[in-house]
Amino acid sequence: MEQIELQRAIEAILFAAGERVEIAQLVGVLEADKKDIIEATNALADELAFNRRGIRILRLEDGYQMVSSAEMADYITRALETRKPPRLSSSQLETLTIIAYYQPATKAMVEQLRGVDSSYSVGALLNKKLIEEAGRLNVPGRPIQYRTTPNFLRTFGLSSLEELPPIDKVSLGEPIIPEEKPDPDQIALEGV
Repeated sequence: MEQIELQRAIEAILFAAGERVEIAQLVGVLEADKKDIIEATNALADELAFNRRGIRILRLEDGYQMVSSAEMADYITRALETRKPPRLSSSQLETLTIIAYYQPATKAMVEQLRGVDSSYSVGALLNKKLIEEAGRLNVPGRPIQYRTTPNFLRTFGLSSLEELPPIDKVSLGEPIIPEEKPDPDQIALEGV
């Protein structure tokens, strides 16, 4: 299949899907090499961006999704007033941050890092489809592990988790204390 035909087919599939489509699925359906699919999709995405079209194609990990252009957000919001992006409380945002950086993470791990019960936040994030179950931990009680979803990436404008800003991860069980405590006498002297 020529690249133009491949682009037309990819555009139609992504438009009709309305959600992320795995590259492997495109390879199987279109019977083309992965390299050709990626080239055609990237060329189509570049063309849409260059021509400042109302839609864009985003790469989300190992898949692509057709989305509306950020420049058209005001028009879309006014036209589709009922579709609002998920609002996150500070507790939900903290929970989501922990899961994003430590995934797969259990609710117990989130609670240990936050220091409070996180059942409501985990449930709310599941309902908003920002996290999903990622299996069970092989320990007594077999707690559920959670990971972020492609919807998380799309909501925060990320292509992959590697784009998350770096943080210093905290080891569980270790108290968070500064390396050196300042001498109170030195602080008083410096202020004089």
